[in-house]
Amino acid sequence: MQSVVVQYALLGMGVLLLSTSAIFVKMAEAPSGIIAFYRLLFTLAFLVPALLARKQEREQLVHLNGRQLRLAVISGALLAVHWVMWFESLRYTSVASSTVLVSLQPLFSILFGALFLKERVSKWGMVGVFLAIFGSAIIGWGDFQVSGAAFWGDVLSFASAGVISLHFLFGQLLRKEMDVLPYTVVCYTASTVCLAIYALAAGQSFSGYSCQTWGCFLGLALFATVGGQCVFNLLLKYLTASAVTMGILGEPVGTIILAFFIFGESITLQQAAGMLLILGGLWLFFSRKKH
Repeated sequence: MQSVVVQYALLGMGVLLLSTSAIFVKMAEAPSGIIAFYRLLFTLAFLVPALLARKQEREQLVHLNGRQLRLAVISGALLAVHWVMWFESLRYTSVASSTVLVSLQPLFSILFGALFLKERVSKWGMVGVFLAIFGSAIIGWGDFQVSGAAFWGDVLSFASAGVISLHFLFGQLLRKEMDVLPYTVVCYTASTVCLAIYALAAGQSFSGYSCQTWGCFLGLALFATVGGQCVFNLLLKYLTASAVTMGILGEPVGTIILAFFIFGESITLQQAAGMLLILGGLWLFFSRKKH
């Protein structure tokens, strides 16, 4: 996959499909921890047969060395910790505050890339990063909260941005050595186990949900995860973690557009302005990125 155009097209497709996650989560009538658990469990139901059907990748999984296994498990655990911290943040702060702080993940990815991989982003690329983050803030400006409890929620959300950035950094390192299916299956298995432990500790039920909710679990697995996050794992062999996390900043744009068509939700002038800033920031970042 040498073509940059193809890589960016896949990244855009992955972001669009990831944008469906908010739609499915909104329609699902289940605790957040359960939604995340079944999202990954059903994703594994799609991925494991595909892995077993491919001899070379199946053998790669069997012959993983200890370092690769440890890093893939840590990567999966980081993904679960990110979701748990973000879910918990929503108990204390507003959705807008939490979402904007999570959108800071490109800054963490750029920092980690510079510290550990000696990666550099151009000045105009950094302008694009801050422009896109500012666009995210504009979209959710009316829902910000200021209080002691909100501060704790903001801390959790901010920390979760760093955690997910580490998840992608581990993915970037491992995808240089592993094919996408072995890496993703080990990573998501570890994450599923962690989420199951969290759901049990929180006393959340694993059954008793409506057909619509089970359909949302499947939709999250097939579209948002297989079509979205798994595509990001695929691209981590060719793109940096900072590029992938930057692309994910386009998720609010896709979500707003999908909500307009699916739920008939209107697009406000404020949202439109934020969307334009995000798209402008993404264009600056990727157009100035060294290939």
